[in-house]
Amino acid sequence: MATNPYENGLDPNPANYQTLTPLTFLDRVARTFPERLAIIHGTSRTSYADFYARARKLASALAKNGVGKGDTVSVMLSNTPPMLEAHYGVPMTGAVLHSMNTRLDAGIIAFQLDHAETKVLITDREFAPTVKEALGLAKVNPLVIDYDDPEFSQNGEMLGSHEYEAFIRDGDPEHEWSPPENEWDSISLNYTSGTTGNPKGVVYHNRGAALMCYANTISTGMGRFPIYLWTLPMFHCNGWCFPWSLSMVAGVHVCLRWVRAKAIFDAIADHKVTHMCGAPIVMSVLLQAGEDEKRTFDHRVSFSHAAAPPPAAVLAQMGDAGFDLTHLYGLTETYGPATINEWNEDWDALAKPEQMGMRIRQGVRYPALEDLTVMDPQTMERVAADGETLGEVMFRGNIVMKGYLKNKAATDEAFAGGWFHSGDLGVLHDDGYIQLKDRSKDVIISGGENISSIEVEDTLYRHPAVSAAAVVAKPDEKWGETPCAFVETADGAEVSADDLIQWCRDNLAHYKCPRHVVFTELPKTSTGKIQKFKLREMAKEV
Repeated sequence: MATNPYENGLDPNPANYQTLTPLTFLDRVARTFPERLAIIHGTSRTSYADFYARARKLASALAKNGVGKGDTVSVMLSNTPPMLEAHYGVPMTGAVLHSMNTRLDAGIIAFQLDHAETKVLITDREFAPTVKEALGLAKVNPLVIDYDDPEFSQNGEMLGSHEYEAFIRDGDPEHEWSPPENEWDSISLNYTSGTTGNPKGVVYHNRGAALMCYANTISTGMGRFPIYLWTLPMFHCNGWCFPWSLSMVAGVHVCLRWVRAKAIFDAIADHKVTHMCGAPIVMSVLLQAGEDEKRTFDHRVSFSHAAAPPPAAVLAQMGDAGFDLTHLYGLTETYGPATINEWNEDWDALAKPEQMGMRIRQGVRYPALEDLTVMDPQTMERVAADGETLGEVMFRGNIVMKGYLKNKAATDEAFAGGWFHSGDLGVLHDDGYIQLKDRSKDVIISGGENISSIEVEDTLYRHPAVSAAAVVAKPDEKWGETPCAFVETADGAEVSADDLIQWCRDNLAHYKCPRHVVFTELPKTSTGKIQKFKLREMAKEV
């Protein structure tokens, strides 16, 4: 049998094959642009040389305390410099970075610490009361390091025997670290929201994180030297991998401890912010800001947003306010954004309503994703590309998680048939773009008919008096379930429940219309997602 000449004597070796990891990006930028500004935090400024040195000092200090491959370092931190340093310093030891949602309750924090077998916990003193309670509930006994943010007054007590700056002071700024032996090695752990039962631990690998960095910079049009404002929590999918991505392009991290309108406008105006990410809730914060909070700026800001697309009126207002919007979609299991609504310039000629119809679609696969489609989850066959046939959105590629930590059954279920099952229901259009219609658990089945909560919500959003809306199933003796709408009204707007029900009847098939409308503030996660599980409980009492 003849041998393939392209496989003969052409094996990979250290000269032509190295493991992919985002950690090398910081090494490169610190050597290439050592004095270039890397981090802005309040009045403090950190160069790339110092950023790299501090990350290595953290790695060195952790290693001296026995942290190594297979260990977990958990952090409870806001968007502050130590959070950025942890994204490099922790995996430089071979350990896995576990970033926790700062709004979690003590019980869930304790569960995560135990499940992750946390060896070291770095925690901001702002969260001391909750973390203290969690440590009392947890079985693990990690080394606790307290971060005392010099830019903000901290009232929380010290929980451990080490303060962060003192801890890394003993570290070596020239610490010799090695890239992972295998790019499949784990780099981070992120827990799902856990709205039913305990959350699942999503594990990322170095390869996926590195590829996401390339995809992020391409998809957002960053180019070199962007100035990035941290309105997206870094704990959320590791900030969509942007803590690593910015090092690729020598960008500036503008830290933002809290998402407040004045702080955002000040940062954009003072630091000439070019890019930011977040959920539509950030848009609401900006658009509803008081005149004493707003600042003018003379440049455009690229805003990549995920979650449900905001209503057309909000999109238009954001454009007028100086923001260029890009709609993304993904899950914790896909390192954050895995689809992008790539805008086709031919659509500029469409009428505004048709343009909005294009803009709210979730789009096509991210540059680092190999395949994206909508399938019948039973037959595992692709649905017709007609924009109407409902199926489950599925992903396949290098930016899909390794799996769920210590949960093989859930991992196998998620990867059944060689695809990642998102649990989101959508349609496939004839141009290959996907569009979400609902979460499988959020579909309302009334009298045997499936009702998309997203379709009803979209209709409510088009009413000028509605600023936010969420629709869930309300148990019904006759129909099984009926739609129940929860609504936030725009400032100064007056509208009744009957008005909104009639509006829906004028724009939807009658069986899809809500029978009940409740005016209330919608419960949201820290990343701006509406907590429908809470609304479902409220609907039972309506």
